Amino acid sequence: MRNGLPTKGVRVTTRYGRGGGLVNAIWLILSIFLAGINGIAAADAKPARILAIGTSLTQGYNLPPGRDFTAVLQAQLKAKGHDVTVVNAGVSGDTSAGGLARLDWALGEDFDGVIVELGSNDALRGLGVEQTRTNLDQVLTKLKTRKVAVLFTGMKSPRNLGPEYVAAFDAVYPELAKKHGVLFYPFFLEGVAANLKLNQADGIHPNEEGTKVIVRGMLPYVEKLLAKIDAVAEAGSIVSPSKHGAASHDHSRFCQP
Repeated sequence: MRNGLPTKGVRVTTRYGRGGGLVNAIWLILSIFLAGINGIAAADAKPARILAIGTSLTQGYNLPPGRDFTAVLQAQLKAKGHDVTVVNAGVSGDTSAGGLARLDWALGEDFDGVIVELGSNDALRGLGVEQTRTNLDQVLTKLKTRKVAVLFTGMKSPRNLGPEYVAAFDAVYPELAKKHGVLFYPFFLEGVAANLKLNQADGIHPNEEGTKVIVRGMLPYVEKLLAKIDAVAEAGSIVSPSKHGAASHDHSRFCQP
């Protein structure tokens, strides 16, 4: 007897009754299983990877490290809660032909989206508009084949090249964006072009403040790009390589002026 109560012959059981041990074991196994699934999902969740292919405007000509377009864009996206990596594939002096020629190499196999900024040097050199159109058309066609989300950024010709050239060149970008059905930001240098306070001494390349203005204007469009990437991944129509490990592609050469 303990505390005035008989104990001999009394079986002590848990609140689950005679099968309590089995129930506890099942719950333990289930908990371990669910924890394993959650761990795998967490390990599998990689940042969205965006490639920015372009000219010195993307590369960050004459800007300090970490102050170029892609670095500022990535920082702003992260500040808004987006898990994303933006890779700089800008090459100073590159034309639309150069961008097309290196596109496959630049893409590798590990990008969910691409920002295209090409053609400004074509206009600065007065290259034929139809050749620029053909090159950009092929760039967008390749990206469609690769099934990556695209943000296509427009460019405008210098006004001193004559009204016919200006009209023909400027029309290339919206026409191609419509043809390929891609997200379109009408003018990469919106709010910055011809503004002496936002450009370097050459009057062509944005300074640090100018780069911030570019990113501020483009940010909502890049968020639309990320939403498109997420929608495609959730629908399962595209297996996103970035969610299953990144390729060991070295893009450091793109940072050279």
